[in-house]
Amino acid sequence: MAAPVYPPKPSPGDRVAVVSPASGLPGLFPRPFDLGLARLREEFGLEPVEYPSTRTMNATPRQRADDLHAAFADPDVKAVFASIGGDDQITVLPFLDRELIRAHAKPFFGYSDNTNLLAYLYNTGIVGYHGGSVMVQLGRPVAMDARTVDSLRAALFTPGPYELRPVDRWSDVESDWADPRTFTRAPETRPGTGWSWLNADRVVEGRSWGGCLEILAWLLMADREIAADPSVYDGGVLFLETSEGLPSATEVFQVLRCMGERGLLRRFPALLMGRAKTWSFERPNGPQASAQYAADQRAAVESALKTYAPDTMAVFDVDLGHTNPQLVVPYGGLVRVDGPARRIVVTY
Repeated sequence: MAAPVYPPKPSPGDRVAVVSPASGLPGLFPRPFDLGLARLREEFGLEPVEYPSTRTMNATPRQRADDLHAAFADPDVKAVFASIGGDDQITVLPFLDRELIRAHAKPFFGYSDNTNLLAYLYNTGIVGYHGGSVMVQLGRPVAMDARTVDSLRAALFTPGPYELRPVDRWSDVESDWADPRTFTRAPETRPGTGWSWLNADRVVEGRSWGGCLEILAWLLMADREIAADPSVYDGGVLFLETSEGLPSATEVFQVLRCMGERGLLRRFPALLMGRAKTWSFERPNGPQASAQYAADQRAAVESALKTYAPDTMAVFDVDLGHTNPQLVVPYGGLVRVDGPARRIVVTY
């Protein structure tokens, strides 16, 4: 399989599609969605275009696929944004027209359940972008995080290298989108912890692959968008993160064990492990429980690596997933992980 190629980038003033290939939550929570649309216009100079199921809860997989086809096929639309994630985008994949999307390649931005579509684009030969949902990153109360803005702007408009750096402050605690007061207060943040490195004695440069670990597990179970020959991933950079579902350390290990048994883990000489999201409305962990959850998850990842990929270089607590700020990672794009220099440089 040939390496994915970067689609042309938009320019300020261009139209961009906003779709809901995972969940129609904009229909339930219009405040963060409309705020995100306004920021696309005001912060990035782009004109968002909605599609029939963008604000529709329980749209069928066919309807969501039709919106994606319309967005990619429209010559006046220069990029595609997911409104948010969800939990059933895997059902959309069988309805997608791979040749149509390949013929009209565009940058796609999304994460979480959108790992499905990012993996699909990877196998279609198109670099996607893991990050930047309209409701979460763009719709953040009061203001977008400056680090998120900088990364997203670079990914949108600037081809070439971009250095990811540890963040000074971060957060993973959310407020109720149904409460108008949520949008009058900036989210509370806590001090950053920096990155932590394992086997950092080499430089690895390769194409990235991965995404949300829970979604990758579903793709593995359904045998969709996972290469039958794992050697296609040789030399790549694996990146993983976990969601507000807060999978247990045991569950994280079990998914990685299955990836190891399938021969996947050892293909990647470098792993970027996203900072663990440790809080959810169902499990509002305090500081001590949050720290323990993150430590247990790291131990699970290290245990799986020790068994299946003992020489893999790993970087922990990279801000690339469900925590805020969020750094955009090109999916299928070039990533350079420099262990001795403790640097990560992606190519947008």
